[in-house]
Amino acid sequence: TQSTWDGTIRLKHVPKPRMKICILGDQVHIDQATANDIPHMDVDSLKKFNKDKKLIKKFAKKYDAFLASEAIIKQLPRILGPGLNKAGKFPTMITHQENMLAKVEDIKATIRFQMKKVLVMHLAIAHIEMSPEDIQNNITLSINFLITLLKKGWQNVKSVYIKSTMGAPQRVF
Repeated sequence: TQSTWDGTIRLKHVPKPRMKICILGDQVHIDQATANDIPHMDVDSLKKFNKDKKLIKKFAKKYDAFLASEAIIKQLPRILGPGLNKAGKFPTMITHQENMLAKVEDIKATIRFQMKKVLVMHLAIAHIEMSPEDIQNNITLSINFLITLLKKGWQNVKSVYIKSTMGAPQRVF
């Protein structure tokens, strides 16, 4: 049996609207981020971390995801060390041609399936302000995508539950 696999899918409706994203960018992206009121840092302020593991860890904890300009993404491991990688938050690349707001929305709408040795997985696929149709859309999309990741498809799935934060789990399969 295969013990680990990984897959990402972009959902139609954003499941995590309050996700905090930080831009690590060159001047062009810093200006865009400032204009759109998105948290950001330039190379100089990243160098101030001075590879201090505790500071980098704290910084990684503050945000859910990072976007980095293609100009500086290659320098990041040199500037920051392995801190962001260890936290599982290595930045996604953004080019100057891409629309920053669209890219930020993209990240908020993308969920990641990761299967390690444990045979249970949890994902955020909806939030309280979504309409039942949108929630159903997201659930269908993500379950079908999960099935495509599995070698034997539905034969590999014992059961599927849907659970809200405070509510009781509902079995759907």
